[in-house]
Amino acid sequence: MARPLLGISMGDPFGNGPEITVRALSDKSVYDRCRPLVVGDASSMEYALKVAKKVLGIELALNVVDKPADGKYEYGTIDVLDMKLMPKDKIPDTSDEAEPRPFGVGACALGGEAAFQYVKKVIDLALANEVDATVTNALSKEAINMAGHHYSGHTEIYAHYTGTDKYTMMLAHEELRVVHVSTHVSLREACDRVKKARVLEVIRIANEGCKALGIREPKIGVAGLNPHCGENGMFGREEIEEIQPAIDEALAEGINIPEKKPTPPDTVFSKAIGGWYDIVVVMYHDQGHIPLKVKGFVYNKKEGHWDAVAGVNVTLGLPIIRASVDHGTGFGHAGNGHANAISLVNAMDYAIALANERIRRANEGK
Repeated sequence: MARPLLGISMGDPFGNGPEITVRALSDKSVYDRCRPLVVGDASSMEYALKVAKKVLGIELALNVVDKPADGKYEYGTIDVLDMKLMPKDKIPDTSDEAEPRPFGVGACALGGEAAFQYVKKVIDLALANEVDATVTNALSKEAINMAGHHYSGHTEIYAHYTGTDKYTMMLAHEELRVVHVSTHVSLREACDRVKKARVLEVIRIANEGCKALGIREPKIGVAGLNPHCGENGMFGREEIEEIQPAIDEALAEGINIPEKKPTPPDTVFSKAIGGWYDIVVVMYHDQGHIPLKVKGFVYNKKEGHWDAVAGVNVTLGLPIIRASVDHGTGFGHAGNGHANAISLVNAMDYAIALANERIRRANEGK
C-alpha cells in the first residue's frame, strides 16, 4: 500500500507547533509510514530548524513547495507548503546567540490569522483529494477570535468548511478512546444538551469511527451524566429520560453496547482500559478529557518538565480525515527547543491508520 500523504498544519507560529513538527519529522521511521507535508510558513520552519540544531543537534533541510505533488517526501528534508503569512522581522534572530531566544509573544491576531489559514488550507487540500488525511498542530482559540474568526476550536472550523452537521470529537490514548456529546460549552449548558437524539447520534458516530479504524465489531460503553447514573432518579433523571432511550434504539439497530444501559462515570474508564469497551460515549468535555490526560500526560516534578504529553484528538463524522495533537500552544515555552512531540507522532499514526483503512475499503468496493 502506498504511503498516505498527510497535510500537517503548522499551528500558531508563535506556539510550539513548528518545533514539535521538526522534532517529529526527525524520526526516519515516520517516512516509512507516510508522506508528511507541512502547511505553514517557511520562515517559521527555518527558525524551528535552527532551534533544533542548536538544542538537539538535529540537522534537517527545508524544501519549499507550491503544491503537494512537488514534495520530495524523503527523510532528511521537510516539505513545506509556504503560505507566506509570517513576516521574517517577527521571528527572533538567534544566529549569534548560544541558546535560542523563545518568542515570548503569546496569543495575538497575527498568529491567530496565520494558524487559521493553515487549517483552512489543509481542509481545502483534503477536499480536493490532494492529501489523504490532515493532522493539526495546536492553535489558540483566543488568537483566532482576535483575528476575527469566531470558532471555539478546530472541530468547529472543520465542521463549517466541510459542511458537516453531525460530528463529534474523539480523544484517544493507547486502548482508551472517548467521544463527546458536547465539548466547548459551559457545564450548565452541557447538562442541557444531554438529549436522546444527540446521545444516539454520538453512539452511531462512535460505532462508525471504530470501524473506520479497522475494529470490525466495536464494543461501546455509554457513560451516565449523574453520580451513580442518577440512582433511579434520586440524583437526576437524564439517564432514565434521555440516555437509556438512546441506548435502547442503538441496540435495536445492532450496535453492541455490552451493558445495555449507562455505566457510572466513576467506573466506565477503568472498564474501558481493562478491555470492556473499544470506545466510551461521554456526556461533556471534562468527563472525557480528564481521564485521557491523566493517562497520557506525565509531569516530571524533579526535572520540571513533561516527560510525556500523549494523546490524539480525532474529529469523527467528517468527509475527510482529521487527527490532532491533544495539547495547547505552549506559548510560554515556545522556541526553547524542548517541546514534546509524542502527541503529534500519535496523531500522525492515527491519521495513517484511518487513511489506510479508507484506502483498503475503497479497494474492496465498500
